[in-house]
Amino acid sequence: MKKNKFLGFMTASLTSALLLAGCGSSDESASGGSSETKVIKVANYFAEDHPQNVALKEKFKTMVEEESNGELEVQIFPNSTLGAEKEFYDGVRNGTIEMGIPGLIMQADIPKMGVPEWPFLFKDYEHVQKVLNGSIGEELTADLESTHGVKPLAWSANGFRMFSSNKTIDSMEAFEGFRLRMPNIPNYITLGELLGANVTPLAISEIFTAMEQKVVDGQDNPIATVRASGWYEVQSDILESKHMFSPNLFIINSDFYKGLTEEQQQLIEKASKETADYEFELMEKSYEDDKAFLEENGMKFTTPSDEFAAQMEEAAQPLYEDIYSEYDWAEDLADRIRAEAE
Repeated sequence: MKKNKFLGFMTASLTSALLLAGCGSSDESASGGSSETKVIKVANYFAEDHPQNVALKEKFKTMVEEESNGELEVQIFPNSTLGAEKEFYDGVRNGTIEMGIPGLIMQADIPKMGVPEWPFLFKDYEHVQKVLNGSIGEELTADLESTHGVKPLAWSANGFRMFSSNKTIDSMEAFEGFRLRMPNIPNYITLGELLGANVTPLAISEIFTAMEQKVVDGQDNPIATVRASGWYEVQSDILESKHMFSPNLFIINSDFYKGLTEEQQQLIEKASKETADYEFELMEKSYEDDKAFLEENGMKFTTPSDEFAAQMEEAAQPLYEDIYSEYDWAEDLADRIRAEAE
């Protein structure tokens, strides 16, 4: 009898031990094994309802989470919530943020990255996509990973930049004494000064307050950004200058990327390209809707005359002359980009 009780006790103990071991294996797998969920924070400076964030939510987040079977989780941080452009770009570089969608802030160290924002270079969206999604786009980003430790994934669109202001700009004379906010990027600042404006570099997150307090008279951004950021509340006019195309770039920290499985890497690349293409489509289609909305909210649009447009382009030529004299590759690259429009 004592023997049977002892055997029963041993059997129950063994069963409990096996159950506990099983639970331990499950927890370990969930927290530290191959099934661990990896979080991908994606930072940008656009308003939450801007096409960039719409595309991220509708395309990138959905694709990555569903097709990774829950192994990857995407968290989107719009509107500079993880810092202004320099801060979140540095975050991606040092790995505290996995992904970001900056503009071309890296051009200070990698001059070719600034090429897409040379003034009056692109004809239309089709021209932009043909260039950036082809061999020239690859040439522009060739040194990014080795220099900054971030891997380029896909080009997306901020759009054609225009001047929004608190007065009508319809001639070169209107730029005289005009206090213009520009990003703190040399080519932008030079262009504003060549047009005759007094340039004040500010982060995009500071524009509304600067306009409201009349620290500046205007700024330049695509009209989707004017709408999404609410600047129409403190501005009255938009000049459809299309003086510069402003792209964005999907980037990922190189070390984080290398730590993903091959399947996950392929998924991130595919989702980035499809999301960027979708965002390009949203940006191009939204122009008339954005224009109508801004007009309904009291903004006046001015289309520059042929003469005024030619004068602005001519005013920008010294910038090209400086660039050509500094970089022996620059003039050939500009010629190749313009040839893609033909």
